[in-house]
Amino acid sequence: MTPRIPTTAGVGLRLQHLAEVAATRPPAAWLEIHPENFLANPHARELLEDIARDYPISVHSVGVSVGSVGGLDRQHLGRVRGLIDRLDPIMVSGHLAWSTHEGDYLNDLLPLPYDAESVALLADHINEVQDALGRPYHLENPSSYLGFAHSTMTETAFLTELVRRTGCRLLCDVSNIHVSAQNLGYDAFRYIDEFPAEAVGEMHLGGFVVEDEDGPEPTQVLIDTHSRPIDENAWDLYAYAVRRFGPKPTLIEWDNDLPAFATLTDEARRADRVAAEALGSVRHAVAV
Repeated sequence: MTPRIPTTAGVGLRLQHLAEVAATRPPAAWLEIHPENFLANPHARELLEDIARDYPISVHSVGVSVGSVGGLDRQHLGRVRGLIDRLDPIMVSGHLAWSTHEGDYLNDLLPLPYDAESVALLADHINEVQDALGRPYHLENPSSYLGFAHSTMTETAFLTELVRRTGCRLLCDVSNIHVSAQNLGYDAFRYIDEFPAEAVGEMHLGGFVVEDEDGPEPTQVLIDTHSRPIDENAWDLYAYAVRRFGPKPTLIEWDNDLPAFATLTDEARRADRVAAEALGSVRHAVAV
């Protein structure tokens, strides 16, 4: 039986912190793992299964690649299903992206155009993933650095149509929205207004870096590296998202230049405070 999903903030459990968490059991509401880190690592998997006795676990795949035109890697899906069956996670999620081509795995999450052809491809693959894993799949909105000129839908309309066709859930990555809005020049708050709220099952927060881009008019680009504390603008956007979507399990994502585990739990506690204040302001407005 899948445990009850918490509405408080959790943290990403990466391999560098695995032994520490297994030995000390630090306070954390829930933990997220990337299954690809454990499928070929028996010792890490053994530690993870021990940890899972005391913490709710969420599984966030970076290798399922629902956007690949060549189809899904069913062998990989089978391995992920095996781990899921052993952990019984509270959520399973992945990216609106593609990362495989002709059997090769690419070390990136690549974009796709938002049009009818992509909707049909993604819907078929998401349905296949959900059938293979035996549970709903939470699809994450991407961080974007360019758009396709031949896209015929907005990203939020594209996600809405995928939810309608597949019944999938959505992982709203608030920091990705901030990064994409800055890079592509749209209103992040309007994006959240248009996001299909009824499908949101989880939210993410992560840090980014700013890089200078050369050209006739030098600009700055936000790069979603998950290697820094969460930006103040992303915290403001998160409060807005909580007011729209209500309390949701929210992950603190930190994958590179990892700090002490306590830093992650501090960020999770801040997320809980921001959410509580946002919800309190909504209740106050309703009461008034």
